[in-house]
Amino acid sequence: MKTSHKNPFAYFFSLMPAVLILLLLAGQACAQKSSVRTEAGDIKVETLASNLNHPWGMAFLPDNRLLVTERAGTLRILDTNNNLSEPVTGTPVVFSEGQGGMLDVVLDPDFKQNSMIYFSFAEPGDNNTASTAVGKGRLEGNEIKDFKVIFRQEPKVEGPNHFGGRIVFTPDGYLILTLGERFKFEPAQDLSNHMGTIVRINPDGSVPKDNPFVGKQGAREEIWSYGHRNIESAAIDPATNKLWVVEMGPMGGDELNQPVAGRNYGWPVVSWGDNYDGSEIPDPTTRPEFADAVIHWTPTISPSGMIFYTGNMYPEWQGDALIGGLTSTGIVRVQVNGEQAEEVERIPLAVRVRDVEQAPDGSVYVLTDESNGKILRLKPMKQ
Repeated sequence: MKTSHKNPFAYFFSLMPAVLILLLLAGQACAQKSSVRTEAGDIKVETLASNLNHPWGMAFLPDNRLLVTERAGTLRILDTNNNLSEPVTGTPVVFSEGQGGMLDVVLDPDFKQNSMIYFSFAEPGDNNTASTAVGKGRLEGNEIKDFKVIFRQEPKVEGPNHFGGRIVFTPDGYLILTLGERFKFEPAQDLSNHMGTIVRINPDGSVPKDNPFVGKQGAREEIWSYGHRNIESAAIDPATNKLWVVEMGPMGGDELNQPVAGRNYGWPVVSWGDNYDGSEIPDPTTRPEFADAVIHWTPTISPSGMIFYTGNMYPEWQGDALIGGLTSTGIVRVQVNGEQAEEVERIPLAVRVRDVEQAPDGSVYVLTDESNGKILRLKPMKQ
């Protein structure tokens, strides 16, 4: 499925005064839905917790408590009575500017044995520089112990944008990290840095021997694919064990991709969107050496957060990708069949959705991107 691109209204909306945009977003926040009609029936939208400072990532613990990161630099735990903990101690210092800060959190595949959790975060450098990093430590009570950085995006550069930051463990035990190009454009085509790439590493930070650029002179061996802009949605399809990501385009042209080892996805040489100044970018079809998107969206959905739904609470969604949308203010449901995909539904929540997670009972949890961010739960109205 390909949605239209070069939307004639996109440039107009990009020029709207910032104050008006803020007013619109404020109105959307106030209009958060308490229920929503979907193809799976009417759904209740419950607020479980609020007053979170731009929550970004979440992960369920085996005892059904929920880890939640806040972009300002903290990790909290939501207990089974929906009480939020004080900030967990032992977390790293973060570069909390713009889109930077504490980002994703995931459990080690062997968490029940080792109590290890992994964070992605914007790590500060010298002279107001920063880059995305991943570290791990043991969760004991309300403390992270023995925290250690295992990977740093190189180089560190100035600027508050495009950190990427989603972490996914593959079924064979590798760690996938998505990295934005830090709003620097051209470095996404340069294998000598990590900007605009997806990296694949071992859980200790070492490089898998079968990575596509191992032994290639001038290339970073952690790189799995490159030519990306900014990826904040990533998940493994359990039907195929393949990685899928959704990438933020510029003015239009968000992309759903199934990243292949060693492939170049074209940014900033090609895109289904245009630059913010209105200048056109060639379509991917004009350069067949670049991998093209499976789906592209204009107007943008501004994707952030993604799961493949496997629960029983919503049988109609089983096997589908649920993708969070910031500007689309809801969830985009996509049916995936092997290497093909098609958008089939939008679940309108009237909030900026930063992350999506499946709870152990099959309900769907959502984080809202606000200074007064919320944890929402979607459950069938009939329950």
